[in-house]
Amino acid sequence: MQSTLRRTWAEIDLDALKYNYTKIREYIGNGVKFLGVVKADAYGHGAVRVAEVLQHSGADYLAVSSIDEAMELRIGGITMPILILGHTPKEQVDRLICFHITQAVTCEAKAEEYSEAAVKYGGSLKIHIKVDTGMSRLGYICEGDYFEHGVDGIVHSMSLPGLETEGVFTHFAVADEPGEDNLAYTQHQFELFTRVIREVEEKSGKKFAIRHCANTGATVDHKEMHLDMVRPGLLLYGYGEFAHKLGLKPVMALKTVVSTIKIYPANTKISYGGIYETTDRTRIGVVPYGYADGFMRCLSNRYSLMTEEGPAPVRGKICMDMCMIDLTGKDEVGVDSEIEIFGPHNPLENMAEMAGTIPYELTCAVSKRVPRIYIENGEITSTELMLRI
Repeated sequence: MQSTLRRTWAEIDLDALKYNYTKIREYIGNGVKFLGVVKADAYGHGAVRVAEVLQHSGADYLAVSSIDEAMELRIGGITMPILILGHTPKEQVDRLICFHITQAVTCEAKAEEYSEAAVKYGGSLKIHIKVDTGMSRLGYICEGDYFEHGVDGIVHSMSLPGLETEGVFTHFAVADEPGEDNLAYTQHQFELFTRVIREVEEKSGKKFAIRHCANTGATVDHKEMHLDMVRPGLLLYGYGEFAHKLGLKPVMALKTVVSTIKIYPANTKISYGGIYETTDRTRIGVVPYGYADGFMRCLSNRYSLMTEEGPAPVRGKICMDMCMIDLTGKDEVGVDSEIEIFGPHNPLENMAEMAGTIPYELTCAVSKRVPRIYIENGEITSTELMLRI
C-alpha cells in the first residue's frame, strides 16, 4: 500500500545493500556460503525486498525467527532456502515440509515431536541442529558435565525418521564485544562447537553438510570461524564498527519534514513536563516524528536532527507523534524543509550511543506507519506502507 502523506519516511538504498553483499562475499571467499539474516522484517528494512536482492545476487540461505516470517517470504516469491531460528509448533511441521522451510532443532524433545509430525505427514523435514555453547538460550547443552549427554542427544535426534539433518550451528554471545575476556569466551565457544561436531560425526557416522557459527563480529574478525557458512546480520545493512572495517554502506536513512514553525519569547517552556525553557527569542520547528515512529523518549532534550544548515537540537520531551527542534539562526530551514533523523550526515551509530542501545534496536523500532521508500539504480522503485487502510 502507498501513502500520499509527506510525513516521516525511511529510504532503503538497495544499491547499498547489493554493494554490501558483494563486499562481504569477496571478503569471505567463494568456498563459504552466505546466509542473510532477514528476521524482524530484515531489521526494519523490509524482508521481502531485501530477500529479493539477496536471492538475485546469489546468496545461499536466509534466516528468520518464525514460520510467519518464513511464509511472508514464500508468499512474496522467495524460493531460496530459509532457516527458522526460533520455535515452530509441531502442528506446523506439514507447512514447513510443504514450503521447503528448514527448521532449527534445539533439544531432543522437539526433535521427537518434529519427527512424529513429519512421519504422520508422510514427508521429510530438513533441520539444523542448534548447539548451546555459552549463549545460554536455545540449543543442546554440551558444556562441561553435559557434554556426553548433549552429544548423545544430537546423535539420537539425527537418527529419527522424517528428519533430514543438513546443518549444525551455534550462536556467539560476545563476538561483537571488545576485550580479551570476550575474545577468550568466543574462542571457547568455537572450540566447544567444533569438538561437539567431531564427536557427533564420529558417533553417528554422518557428516554435517553445513556448519555455521559466524555472526557479524566473527565474520569480520575470525575467518577461522567461517566454516561452511557465515550469518551476517547488522553487517549486511552497513552499520557498526565491523561494517566500517569493511567499508560498507548504511542501507537505511530516516527522514522527515518541518511541519510548523513558531517563534517563542524567552522563558517559554517547551513540551510535556516543561523540561526545556527558552533563554531568548527562539525559533522552534515542529517535526512529525515521535516515539510512536520509533524515536526513543530517552533522547528528549539531547539528540539533534540534521538540517541543511547543520544540527538542530531536540527541545523538550519527545511526544508520541512529533517533537520540537531548535531552528534559531537557521533561517533557510522552513516549513516542508527535509530533515535527516539518521543517515549519511547523522550516523545511526551516534543515536544508538546516545540512547545507550545498539543500531539493531533503532532500525527495528521504526514503526509500521513509517513508509519504506526503496531506491535502486538511484531511482525510487517502490513505496511500501504496512498500515491497513
